[in-house]
Amino acid sequence: MFELCVFDLDGTLVNSIKDLAASTDYALSKNGFPKNPLESYRYFVGDGVPMLIKRALKDNDSPEAEKAVHADFDAYYNKHYADNTQPYAGITELLTVLQQRGIKCAVLSNKPDNFVKIIVSKMFSDFKFSWVQGKADGFPKKPDPTALNFIIRSLGVKKENTLYVGDSNVDIFTGKNAQVQSCGVLWGFRDRDELEKAGAVSIVSKPEEILSLL
Repeated sequence: MFELCVFDLDGTLVNSIKDLAASTDYALSKNGFPKNPLESYRYFVGDGVPMLIKRALKDNDSPEAEKAVHADFDAYYNKHYADNTQPYAGITELLTVLQQRGIKCAVLSNKPDNFVKIIVSKMFSDFKFSWVQGKADGFPKKPDPTALNFIIRSLGVKKENTLYVGDSNVDIFTGKNAQVQSCGVLWGFRDRDELEKAGAVSIVSKPEEILSLL
């Protein structure tokens, strides 16, 4: 019986791709670099903002360019993170049922911690998460299991009673590295092939299907 569900944020709980792409393109353009097609951002995100910037710069990548674009991304995204971002259909209902069943819910993302907390508080103001954490000092980014292990220990839950849910191979690898069961979702930024190649045991196409795993 699962007692804790830990969710990735972008591509799992919320569809944020348009705001991430718009913020990156703004920063690129401001610094004289070309923008990228929206679809390409589905594969740029998932490993934190520094890697997002690095991938978006492509052949124009350099430490100086990364620093400048990152700074402008942060400034723009801080004001426009919710222009188009919203929970995926069925997510709010899923969280409500989990809460009613007494199952703890947490968020673990590679997005900077301050943005994660802001977005979660705005998008899920009626829901109480047991833990919300983004990329923070002292914690390597996923798929390193350090942060996930810390959350599990802090909430006093056994690993065999924990389910980790995400939309990319990074998430499946995170679950594997932490030795907890993981579930891949198909409504996010990546596809079934990536999740299967990563070794996902469970893959769902709708949020309510997660309930069948519990």
